[in-house]
Amino acid sequence: MRTLSASLALLFAVGTATAQEPFDRTEAMIAMRDGTKLFTTVHAPRGTEKVPIILLRTPYGIDGRTERLLGNYFKELADDGYVFVLQDIRGRFKSEGKFVMLRPARDLKDPKAIDEASDTYDTIEWLLKNVKNHNGRVGMLGISYPGWLTAVAALDPHPALKAVSPQASPSDMFLGDDFHHNGAFRLSYGFEYVAMMETDKSNFSFKFDKHDTYEWYLNLGALSNVNKKYFKNTLPTWNDFVAHPNYDAFWKKLSLEPRIDKVTVPTLNVGGWYDQEDFRGPLRIYELLEKHDTKNYNFLVVGPWNHGGWAGGKGDKLGKVSFDSNTGAYFRKEVQAPFFARYLKDTNPNQRIPEARMFQTGVNTWESYDRWPPKGAAARKLYFHAKGKLSFDAPAGEGSDDYVSDPANPVSYRPRPVRPTYPGPEWPEWMVQDQRFTHNRPDVLTYETEPLTEDVIVAGAMKVKLFGATTGTDCDWVARLIDVYPDDYKKQPDMGGYQLLIAGEPVRARFRKSMEKPEAVKPNAVEPYTIDLVWGHHRFRKGHKIMVQISSSWFPVIDRNPQKFVPNIFEATDADFQKATQRVYRGEKYPSHVELDVLK
Repeated sequence: MRTLSASLALLFAVGTATAQEPFDRTEAMIAMRDGTKLFTTVHAPRGTEKVPIILLRTPYGIDGRTERLLGNYFKELADDGYVFVLQDIRGRFKSEGKFVMLRPARDLKDPKAIDEASDTYDTIEWLLKNVKNHNGRVGMLGISYPGWLTAVAALDPHPALKAVSPQASPSDMFLGDDFHHNGAFRLSYGFEYVAMMETDKSNFSFKFDKHDTYEWYLNLGALSNVNKKYFKNTLPTWNDFVAHPNYDAFWKKLSLEPRIDKVTVPTLNVGGWYDQEDFRGPLRIYELLEKHDTKNYNFLVVGPWNHGGWAGGKGDKLGKVSFDSNTGAYFRKEVQAPFFARYLKDTNPNQRIPEARMFQTGVNTWESYDRWPPKGAAARKLYFHAKGKLSFDAPAGEGSDDYVSDPANPVSYRPRPVRPTYPGPEWPEWMVQDQRFTHNRPDVLTYETEPLTEDVIVAGAMKVKLFGATTGTDCDWVARLIDVYPDDYKKQPDMGGYQLLIAGEPVRARFRKSMEKPEAVKPNAVEPYTIDLVWGHHRFRKGHKIMVQISSSWFPVIDRNPQKFVPNIFEATDADFQKATQRVYRGEKYPSHVELDVLK
């Protein structure tokens, strides 16, 4: 299909294998079709057995990572026997070329064009010709950006690529992954990640002069101050944020979703229920692949993990929340290793792989399904009622609740102090932190059930359907679904009354009709809003309560809405921010509710 230039160069530097790394290590600068050379390390097991190749490509730097990977993420794979190949992508660390964040797909009609899929193709082509004792098959995996690189490679695969596992991969950066959720900008993550990736070729950490970044971002003011004070128009991705505030052709070109029109190789999609960065992506990739899966090649695994929490360690708890088993170790040994062994080594070729292996939080059990969402799950509605009640009973009459949203005092998304995303210690755990820190704030509405008289098992979609009005001309609505533990929680007494976040998402009112063409809101007009909480698999236990919280800020993980419509929030000024009264309607005419797919 494609051939590589005869000018492909190999620069070897052979090191001595350690007891922890029983491999022969080779370094190479592999030339791509345009001549750019990418730094690559090859770790080949000693012996003469022909084994498959496992490839991981990353923007985060490969030097010094091998021992950690082989001792955790790759341990079970290493025990089975593979050649491991790690590579710095273009423009990062020791690789040549220019780094482009989430490089768009190339023009397939141009033989000289490059993208991450062509770089993967050229790398595999080189490996097949230069690595000894391989069996001609290649697998690829990775988490987060490396997961995205894996998904991209599978869209346009080399013929030798026989199995892939995109893990915590984003699918669309405007609709629901790292940089935006439903068009609402993920401020602290977007700011800090762009600084890390584009300040230089290594992983740069922005230096805050406040211990509490909530205070720092609040003092920053409008987003227009970022380039004025700090980035000085030098970071390409931030400039793209400013230039593309809506879901235009730029974002659509970056999205994987329109490109997912076939299943090319067996694919193990992996995500975590508490992934603080890319929760929607792996679920969406699975969902889109499933429409074209005629060979039963598309699989899904979701565990009780934060971003990449399955890669190392036991996975037996997150923060104060226990999972009663070593879920990470289970995944690596019982799911990931057998998947690659089957498709790269023909191990147990007739053994059935479950379509979906889903960890059910609340009772801490693994469940297997022939499809996801599973058959038998049906939508049930919990309606908002007066006095903060939440009930399966439909409302009678009409009513509403209101609060004042003040951009100068936004609701924090986790308890303060909010330390930096990287290397802040709370970032990996904030989604399981006790939500009582926002309970009873005057700008947060709370609706909760009575203690449940029977278990409620959510398996699939979770959506809040809200009827709301604002005195402003734009606003945000943030919905959080919460499991409230009994005060007398005998299993773990220090968790009595704990409010565990199950899911939370924002919507931005300007995008209520179109993500491409935002519109101002008419003050005090009642409008419907759907806040998609994506998928979940959680059992609300008997004696627990189900809670929904509604607010209009979630700071600084989501940027502040000025609450006055402006053409571009990235160009808003400090003077554009204003208070607004938000009103949530409930009743027969406007039945605000949360809708859950529930197993009978």
